[in-house]
Amino acid sequence: MDRLHKTVAALDRAVQRLEEALQKVQQHRGDEDYAFYRDAAIQRFEFTFEIFWKALKIVLEYEGIICRSPRSCIREFFAAGYISEEHAQRLLEMVEAPSLTVYAYQEDIAENVVRQLPGYVPVLQGVLAVMRKIS
Repeated sequence: MDRLHKTVAALDRAVQRLEEALQKVQQHRGDEDYAFYRDAAIQRFEFTFEIFWKALKIVLEYEGIICRSPRSCIREFFAAGYISEEHAQRLLEMVEAPSLTVYAYQEDIAENVVRQLPGYVPVLQGVLAVMRKIS
């Protein structure tokens, strides 16, 4: 269980830091530092997503369920009854975002990604609450 506790704690910190980065994006929208904070928020999301799906994998392993990809872990987490279909759909949408961050140097793509990020935070917090109960 120690591995699970550590991973859930790391996810908790990552979600908090993502929220902080998104607050900075809002504070600096329209000023010369905006692009810096936008790009930092995108990077924070990448870290958070990586920890998120690995935490899902560990939780499911403790339940005796093996998954090997973010999509399969989300589907298994839903199938196990931990999240609603709506949250599962939102999480599956979130899987696509990290592949777009590779193109964050393109302003329009970076803007599109950063606009999506605030919608992911409540879903991540919901999954985190479930994980805390399990761990």
